[in-house]
Amino acid sequence: MEKEKGGVKVLIAILVVLIIVAGVVLAYKITQDKNSTETIPGVKNTETGATEKEKTVQIFKGNDRPFAVMIDNHSDAWPQAGLNQAYMVYEMIVEGGETRLMALFKGADLDKIGPVRSARHYFIDYAMENDAIYVHFGQSPQAQSDIKKYSVDDINGIAEDGTTFWRVKDKYAPHNAVTSTEKLLESAKSKNYRTTSTEKSVLNYVTDEVNLEEGLAAEKITIPHSDLQTVTYEYDKENKVYVRYARGEEQTDWETDEPITTKNIIITFCNNYTLSDSENKGRQGLKNIGTFDGYYITNGRAIQIQCIKKARDEKTLYQDMNGKEIKVNDGNTFVNICPTNADVEIEGTEDTTGTTNTVSE
Repeated sequence: MEKEKGGVKVLIAILVVLIIVAGVVLAYKITQDKNSTETIPGVKNTETGATEKEKTVQIFKGNDRPFAVMIDNHSDAWPQAGLNQAYMVYEMIVEGGETRLMALFKGADLDKIGPVRSARHYFIDYAMENDAIYVHFGQSPQAQSDIKKYSVDDINGIAEDGTTFWRVKDKYAPHNAVTSTEKLLESAKSKNYRTTSTEKSVLNYVTDEVNLEEGLAAEKITIPHSDLQTVTYEYDKENKVYVRYARGEEQTDWETDEPITTKNIIITFCNNYTLSDSENKGRQGLKNIGTFDGYYITNGRAIQIQCIKKARDEKTLYQDMNGKEIKVNDGNTFVNICPTNADVEIEGTEDTTGTTNTVSE
């Protein structure tokens, strides 16, 4: 009888221990599940109502297909509208030592973009690598041929019905044709163009701030595209952006009068040349297929890079000198493509030594 009582006591003790262990395990699991739920991006914690959102790049998001708009950069066209809202702006030489801009817009809502000017065939390369609808007002013979050759979706103001583009009165032709994102989208849909895109961005944008610790101080950058067109960027330390100047004049927005600024600057050195054609207008070509030296500049510093483009319709790869793709700050970018003999200057004061560096190419 005593043995039976002893066995029962042991059994009860074992059951109590098992219940305690089970309770501890269950409590641990609940705690872990709760902590996991709290840290999963986009998962709501029902006790606190808090939602932690995953960081996403803001400058290039959504599935809207970009528009690549040719922007007049003659001094009579200044100021221009829409450059601050473009995620990328390319600047390249055209005839006469002038440069022209191509501004890329993705998911933007703008009532005025321009002045819009005519197409040049080498700008098409950068429209294609951005999977963009190419927007222009007129075209060179080479551009007309390449648009057809590469089946580029384009919107040509000269061929439109008069509502997609219009001329304003405060500038004179040919520097006064403008458009809007709403009108461009209407035109694209009427032509049955694809208006969405899943293509990745050309640049490797990151959400964490990029500071080029190993780079050069870069507080003033001077880029002489030609004897006529010199561009200067000056660093605004407070807002961590660069203010753009052209031919010594601060560039401003046509609508807001705000200065044109950029978070990132990319310089690519590759040569242009004069075309031989029957029109003899001095139009240019660009030797942009291959590997070219350059700089990436952001947050007051610059590093040397290589710019690699393997084909006209392939994305340009921007690598550091160790062969690794560069990380780019989440913000707008000006890409200045200039001749290899351009005397580019990068000036800045090194914080650690107090010395000034001036780098010339």
